[in-house]
Amino acid sequence: MDQRIINLFDEYTHRPLTRKEFMERLLKLTGSMAIAMSALSVLDPGYAAAATVPEDDKDLVSEEVSWLGEGGVTMKGYLVRPKSKKKRGAVVVIHENRGLTPHIKDVTRRVAKAGYLALGADALSPFGGTPTDEDKGRELIGKLDAQQNLGNYLRGLEYLRSRPDSNGRTGCVGFCWGGAMANQLAANDPKLNAAVAYYGRQPDAAAAANIKAHLLMHYAGQDERVNAGMATWEQALKAAGVRYEQYVYEAAQHAFNNDSSPARYNEAAAKLAWERTLRLFKEQLV
Repeated sequence: MDQRIINLFDEYTHRPLTRKEFMERLLKLTGSMAIAMSALSVLDPGYAAAATVPEDDKDLVSEEVSWLGEGGVTMKGYLVRPKSKKKRGAVVVIHENRGLTPHIKDVTRRVAKAGYLALGADALSPFGGTPTDEDKGRELIGKLDAQQNLGNYLRGLEYLRSRPDSNGRTGCVGFCWGGAMANQLAANDPKLNAAVAYYGRQPDAAAAANIKAHLLMHYAGQDERVNAGMATWEQALKAAGVRYEQYVYEAAQHAFNNDSSPARYNEAAAKLAWERTLRLFKEQLV
């Protein structure tokens, strides 16, 4: 697919660009409605076909849970765990800028399938939860109070540590907006053992000094927007003596792990990044 189309879609999904404006610019790029709609069919997510672990997987138990967030707000999440009873490491799965979508719920099940307590936390709980309209979800993400949102996730990690089926060790994995939040959690939770950021924006360099967790960062080679801060952040991590790993998947696009969006999904990069993610969790959470 033409890189200009992918870049336009990235702009639409990350900046104030209405669906109408996006479609007008897409039509101008492609030259015809038929080609524009064909491109859209592989850019927009198709959740049903992409699910890797079924909701009724016989080895897993899932439930809706809640915990008390900042300012008394009730936070909600999708908790999945293996059926076999034992104390396990726990992982918060942090969604993209559309909320707790079916794709992120599927990723939550993948983490549980690997042997962990997995919590897909819904950052949009203060607004009643993730809406079905993804454009609305993006709009609501932009209205979140940054400090309250951070506190809600920190309390989610404490909730996991307090569970009787938790071994007390915690990690997080986030994608896009969630990747940025994974970096923030690493910088703000000294109890966190592992943090994985997929194509996530970097915090201010000064935050590196606060990180105690082992940090793993996955970047897409074609993601100029996020990669612009990569070198400065790595320098800060080195200076602070942070344990970290950083990988750039050269041919991959932003959101290369999202298999519900065929135009940007990169199977080879996604598989390798996931193997590295699970390896870190095994080292730090078991």
